[in-house]
Amino acid sequence: MLYEINEKALKLESEGKKIIRLNMGDPDLATPPEIIEAAYASMKAGKTKYSSSYGELNLRQKIGEVHGVKTENVVITPGSKWAIFSTMFLMLRSGGNVIIPTPYWTAYDLIAKSFGAQTKLLRTEMEDGWKIDLDKLESLIDKDTKMIILNNPNNPTSKAMDPKTLDGVVELANEKGVTILSDEVYGAISFVKTKSILDYDKECKHILSNGFSKTFTMTGWRIGYLIANKMLIDQITKLNQITINNVPVFIQDAALKGLELHKQIASKIKAKYQQRAQLASTKLSVAGFKFTKPDAPFYVFPKLDGLDSVKYTLNLLDKGVAVAPGTAFGDYPEHFRISLTAPDDQIEVGLDKICEAAKQ
Repeated sequence: MLYEINEKALKLESEGKKIIRLNMGDPDLATPPEIIEAAYASMKAGKTKYSSSYGELNLRQKIGEVHGVKTENVVITPGSKWAIFSTMFLMLRSGGNVIIPTPYWTAYDLIAKSFGAQTKLLRTEMEDGWKIDLDKLESLIDKDTKMIILNNPNNPTSKAMDPKTLDGVVELANEKGVTILSDEVYGAISFVKTKSILDYDKECKHILSNGFSKTFTMTGWRIGYLIANKMLIDQITKLNQITINNVPVFIQDAALKGLELHKQIASKIKAKYQQRAQLASTKLSVAGFKFTKPDAPFYVFPKLDGLDSVKYTLNLLDKGVAVAPGTAFGDYPEHFRISLTAPDDQIEVGLDKICEAAKQ
């Protein structure tokens, strides 16, 4: 339903209806001008040709420096979604299953099913702070389990995993010989300190997926990266060679500029979304919604007892506000996701309409 709602919102907009878009994690903030200028300078310098399918060496070196890994453990991808897809494709195309805690980013399940891999969903609950139950996780692991996917901080809950639980997941995965794919695309702009999968092993036993879309408001630029063991990096590079070839060099130069200005840019973005999260938390609390306080941008995943989130979402869309039903992220019919990625004035109006609709 996530993508269906988006298409319906676009259709309504094409018909002239004004829609406040709180349904997708596409930041309204502009890409920082320094990043745009770096791309322009790169294009003017003639960097518009084919290049390495691993990615530009200087960018890979910088990413390696940021994460404390070797350059050979980094590959550049067209967005983190391709990093995740290519990893799942290479590891699961010959069979096996993947364990995905819910609520989850819809793409994980859809990607696995696109090439016939089995998914095992591990349900977590808001009342438990969205914590993974390690006993339930262990019960799902069998001889065919090849991967556990973690999204830390999580989309749609914006909850960061507590270190003790993450320790337990890693210990269990190591014991069972299962690879963890950790999607940490919101980590750099988290409101709280988060623990990375790389904190456990700089030799890349497990896999980190990340990107520039959220931290640097570069969603449309399509650039991400994967950190993994050299064998998988080489395999993904070969896949790049027969598909996308390479991310345009001028986009990689722009991403490099973002990393050089990382602290300056990320702190501004984080401050803005903390302000929005506080506004949303205040309004939703007054209206009687239950939710966990966001640990990171951009989402809130409220619950209202007895809510039919699909019906509520469609009704809200008719009122000019697009949100995503909880059923798009697993079996959560009483939840829905609000994405705080519209201009401030629109967010405030949208939140007021969300609260009003809940009373009807």
